[in-house]
Amino acid sequence: MESSTTYAIVEALTKAIVEHRLHPGTKLAEQKLADHFGVSRTLVRQALFQLSQNRLIRLEPARGAFVAAPSVAEAKQVFAVRRMLEAEMTRAFVRDSTPARIKSLKEHVAREQAAVDRADVPGRNELLGDFHVRMAELMGNQVLAQVLGDLISRCALITLMYQSNAAAAHSHEEHALIVKALAARDVDKAVQLMHDHLLHVEENLIFDRKVPTNDISMALS
Repeated sequence: MESSTTYAIVEALTKAIVEHRLHPGTKLAEQKLADHFGVSRTLVRQALFQLSQNRLIRLEPARGAFVAAPSVAEAKQVFAVRRMLEAEMTRAFVRDSTPARIKSLKEHVAREQAAVDRADVPGRNELLGDFHVRMAELMGNQVLAQVLGDLISRCALITLMYQSNAAAAHSHEEHALIVKALAARDVDKAVQLMHDHLLHVEENLIFDRKVPTNDISMALS
């Protein structure tokens, strides 16, 4: 019962953040949330911890929980680093490609399609980011997988908040094209597709959003 209640709080807050109803930097007061959901502060604390693990909020000692406020400039720098890193990763993947690795990537792309089709925004974006980490894992390079995972998590919230449904669907389609080029062992095409894909993701982030609210009750209603 407690886990399902915690899950419900996590889902409600995630939805409010993703739908731009809570402003980055908003303080999430435990007592206000407990009163709103009719639960104990302990359950609220558990939900806030889960959201901090997903980087949707940040927990500050002695200050409390706040909706994360990712920097646009930082996101641009992350994408620049990713383009450099992933171009070489793509070359290496083609060089050491196997039918089993291609099959795993195709299965991942199929899961992306399913998430896009059911409009599962958090699940969709997690899978879209994991595609890149999955390439590194399939190559057996855990260091690269960890570095990429960190880079992707640093821009995960900004992608989650500012990527439109159409852009997300387009990202999935570009992943499918990348896999097709990898399967054909066309290194130049695969590298170009990866470079263009990361550029498109950055260019398609929408920052002129509706003004959100700092009122928790209003945002969750």
